Amino acid sequence: MADKRKIIIDGTEVEVDPAMTILQACEVAGIEVPRFCYHERLSIAGNCRMCLVEVVGGPPKPAASCAMQVKDMRPGPEGQPPVVKTNSPMVKKAREGVMEFLLINHPLDCPICDQGGECDLQDQAMAYGVDFSRYREPKRASTELNLGPLVGTAMTRCISCTRCVRFTSEVAGITQMGQTGRGEDSEITSYLDQTLKSNLQGNIIDLCPVGALTSKPYAFTARPWELTKTETIDVMDALGSNIRVDTKGREVMRILPLNHDGVNEEWISDKTRFVWDGLRRQRLDTPYVRENGKLRKATWAEALNAAAAGLKGKKVAGLIGDLVPVEASFALKQLVEGLGGSVECRTDGAKLPAGNRSGYVGTASIADIDDAEYIQLIGTNPRDESPVLNARIRKAWLNGAKVGLIGEAVDLTYDYVHVGTDRAALEELADHTAGPVDDANSVIIVGQGALTEADGEAVLSLAMKMAEATKSKLMILHTAAARVGAMDVDAVTQGGLTKALDGAEAVYNLGADEVEIGDGVFVVYQGSHGDRGAHRADVILPAAAYTEENGLFVNTEGRPQLALRASFPPGDAKENWAILRALSAELGAPLAFDSLAALRRDLIAAVPHLAQVDQVVENTWTPIAVKKPAKAEFRNAVKDFYLTNPIARASALMAELSAGAKARTTQDVAAE
Repeated sequence: MADKRKIIIDGTEVEVDPAMTILQACEVAGIEVPRFCYHERLSIAGNCRMCLVEVVGGPPKPAASCAMQVKDMRPGPEGQPPVVKTNSPMVKKAREGVMEFLLINHPLDCPICDQGGECDLQDQAMAYGVDFSRYREPKRASTELNLGPLVGTAMTRCISCTRCVRFTSEVAGITQMGQTGRGEDSEITSYLDQTLKSNLQGNIIDLCPVGALTSKPYAFTARPWELTKTETIDVMDALGSNIRVDTKGREVMRILPLNHDGVNEEWISDKTRFVWDGLRRQRLDTPYVRENGKLRKATWAEALNAAAAGLKGKKVAGLIGDLVPVEASFALKQLVEGLGGSVECRTDGAKLPAGNRSGYVGTASIADIDDAEYIQLIGTNPRDESPVLNARIRKAWLNGAKVGLIGEAVDLTYDYVHVGTDRAALEELADHTAGPVDDANSVIIVGQGALTEADGEAVLSLAMKMAEATKSKLMILHTAAARVGAMDVDAVTQGGLTKALDGAEAVYNLGADEVEIGDGVFVVYQGSHGDRGAHRADVILPAAAYTEENGLFVNTEGRPQLALRASFPPGDAKENWAILRALSAELGAPLAFDSLAALRRDLIAAVPHLAQVDQVVENTWTPIAVKKPAKAEFRNAVKDFYLTNPIARASALMAELSAGAKARTTQDVAAE
């Protein structure tokens, strides 16, 4: 850590890192400096001039505090600490002047602007604006951009802070947005009017300090003060992004990111942000029972009775889907094992080693990527499997990290060394002929595409051998939010999915919609959406979605996080754990809990590390015996980013985005 430097801000002396900017030093001192263009996760532009402060003994004009570092400030004549004033008459006059200039061309459409109530310009105009205008000239107008179905634009409101340009080029890694023209004619635009080709583009809505970029699907549906805000966890991928779900009555109106430096920083993927319309469509809101080959609506008593009758005395297999909280996995395991059956959470056939946490979670935390000097990707496309994690790898690459990839060659938004596409390339790396260097700060990331094939265990053994030989950290990148938690409660069958379903006469399907179940098997489906699993079911038990119940989820780095209920399930749908408890009573073997708190007590007694909420649990390194893999190419796990689970498949917007992405890959581009 560099030596601290003393600085006096508004009469208060603070000690700060000399590499800090004056604006950051003011924040340390607890003084708020207004800003539009500065954002701590983007490069410094210094072009809005709202953060002007007076540097005593410096130039006779105010300085931009976001662009001047503490180390560049001169001490006083006798070596006194440099002095900064943020509330002097010079600063007040400068900020009011900047605000007046910003408002010359800004349209007066606050009443119909979607940003109203949470607009930085509105808030700062209250503090620094004047109640009249000296300008009588007509206001400048700009044409609207078409950035696609997610981001709505009203470019007349744009104040050229360039946050969106810096985010798309630095974090998202696309080059479609930029600024053209000079002076009055300068405007933010997209290259050749292209729409944005990124699955992180929704973040520019949050970054925009005015109403120039807004959410198209949310537009004109609610005002911020009407919404109930709930802080919870996202389940669209296994990263466990921290999110805020805003509800109006029983409806989810929008989903926003929450800052968490260790997980998602303050970004979320477009699927996370816009999937909420899928929470309203194709919902299961009443139980169903199949009679004479057709499903009919039933009461809970009838459905539970039919389910119990179909499960009693049969060989039962329990399947755990991708969006299930840990509590429901634990309850299903107890229920099915009480009937003499077995449960399986690895419904995609991933060869994850049961009971060996270093084999199904690894030893790396997400934050380790920031400091990595070498990142080796094996059988994964993080841009589709976890876009926010991919942005983090890109950040490490921008800071000088080298990236290697074994698997399908795809556009990851950063340069990488393509080592090969098959198992032979991995064997060569594992034999220490290339790749991560000993003692370099390296992270090896293994995707589910590498583990779902028949030789998944051999691939994992080679990755673990390589990690051990090069002293690298290992990360298993999951695609299912429920997977790590279900592995933690040991919801696995020796021999995997085929063994679990082999000879099963009844299947209890807990939200697993990507599994083929043969004919002649009695199926109970418990889930939130009328997807594939519900079509195959003999009894349907409607359950809550991830925003409608409290639950525990463990993310891909093994960090347990609490998801909180934002709204209530529709119709007669119930919470997952409560359905399993009610069914166990119907089966005559009631589970040992009758509240979520009691269930969590049992869960933590069985798996103590789940009590360490929001902490990355350290895993004991247990390498598995090295095996020879087959001769085959790696295939990525996610084929269509937008349609990976029942909620996304119910969303009309996700279907539109998926169709757009397909059209882009097949479209012929004209030579001119």
